[in-house]
Order: sequence, then structure tokens, then C-alpha cells
Amino acid sequence: MLSFVGIFITVAALLGGFAAMGGHLAVLMQPWEFVIILGTAVGTFIVANPWKTVVDTGVACMQAITGAVPGQRYYLDLLGALHALMRELRGKGRNEVEAHIDDPSSSEIFKAFPSVLGDASLLQFICDYVRLIIMGNARTHEIEALMDEEIHTIVKGKLAPYHALVMVSEALPALGIVAAVLGVIKAMGALDQSPKLLGGFIGAALVGTFAGIFLSYGVISPFAIKIKTTREKKCRPYIIVKQTLLAFMNGAMPQIAVEHGRKMISSNERPSIDVVENETIAGPKAVVTDAEPKAARA
Repeated sequence: MLSFVGIFITVAALLGGFAAMGGHLAVLMQPWEFVIILGTAVGTFIVANPWKTVVDTGVACMQAITGAVPGQRYYLDLLGALHALMRELRGKGRNEVEAHIDDPSSSEIFKAFPSVLGDASLLQFICDYVRLIIMGNARTHEIEALMDEEIHTIVKGKLAPYHALVMVSEALPALGIVAAVLGVIKAMGALDQSPKLLGGFIGAALVGTFAGIFLSYGVISPFAIKIKTTREKKCRPYIIVKQTLLAFMNGAMPQIAVEHGRKMISSNERPSIDVVENETIAGPKAVVTDAEPKAARA
């Protein structure tokens, strides 16, 4: 909703200022200029990007508009799932822990945290590295390097729509000039007409330049930044998983390892340490396993 508010303010200020200067809004109504610019932009966008990126750009636009980013509830579920897995790793045998990562949909741990279970990509990321921890052969720095490379790849893929829209944004001013040149060509073919008619043709041609620049810097470029911000927030859980598991591999207790992950959450969404402790240990969503001492359950 905030995106639409911003666009409304931009367009209102633009048209309102033009009208206040004595301009006639009807002059700006040149639909074929917009067809040339936007049609060419869409065509070059499709040519320059694989179909997967084209589709993902539509998804990214919807996510940016709706603000579909992880919130505090999601982060609490993620930290809770990691805490439960780490307790299993500390207190149970390899075969028992493998049951959770081989079939996460049947795991009581992941069932308790549906938002994590529903994120297939992140779930696979967690299971892959928990499996490496179970194997026990890889060193911490090797796991960290592998995580960094995979996260880099994931982020690059997630930001593909942003880069695609930036390319369109950079091309729009030039496409506006193309539309303007076509308008001038049309005007040159009417040099024998009245000055009033000729002026209208020239004014319509200049609308193409205006539209290309405005769409580039006033609409597409800001929206691309919005998509980038949204997608970067959606990649943040991978960083949280990385820091949490690395801390655990370095010998931290599960609750301390979870705190490493909590610190990776931006301050606006970061839950307090007390809330995380209640969720992972004492809260109703906590997963109690046989790995805990009986005295701790009492």
C-alpha cells in the first residue's frame, strides 16, 4: 500500500505542478507514445532475461507491493526450530536426528514450526548443513566457506528481478528519445500544415522524452529498489541459520547459538532475548524431546 501512496504523490505533484504552470494536461495524453516506450521496454526485457527471471519478476513485484517479508513470528519459529534441532544433536544418536532431516514433513520438530516447514528452500538449506554436522568430518571453517558460497548464489538468484528492472530503467530514457524521434519524423512530414497542427505534433513528440525519463527515474527505478530491499530481507533467514549452526559447531550451547542467530535479525524485527527464551525453552511452541534431562522437564 505504501508503494501506491508514493506513486500517487509523485504523479499528483507532477501533473499538479504542470497544470499550475499553465500547462494543458490534455497535451500529455499521447497514448501511442506510451505504447512505443512501454512496448519496446517490455520486449527488450523479455529478450534480455530467461523466462524464469521474467516470471520471478512478477512474483517479486507482488512481494514488494504486499510487503511479504519475514516478521518477528517467522524469526521466532526459525530460532525455535534451530534450537530444537541442536538439542537433538546434543542428546540423541545420529539415526534419530537423521529422521528429522531426511523427512522434514514428518518431523515433529518442523511440524511445530509451520512457517519454517512451508519455506522449502530454507528448509533444504537447514537440512543440508545439519546433515554435514552429523557426519562430523567437515571442519567449521570449511562449512562456513560452503555456506557463504551457497548464500551468495541464493542472493544472486533472488536479486535477478532487481537487476532486470534496473536494466529496463536505464534503457527507458533512450527509448523515450526513440519515441520522440519518431514523433519528430511525423512532424517533419507535416511541414506544409498549419503552425498550430505542426506545434501539436512537436509537443506530442516531446511527450515521449518526458515519459521515458519519468518512467525510468520516477517509477521503475524506485520500484526496483523496493524489490531489492524486499528480497534482501527474505534472504536474511539464511544468514541467521548460518551464524546459529556455526556457533553450535564451535561448541556453544543451543541457547547461546540461538543468540548468535538472533543478533543477525534487523533491529525492527528482532525479538528480545526474553521472548526468544520463552519461545524456545518455556513457551507452548517449544519442542520437548527425550534429549532433555527429566529434571529439566519438571
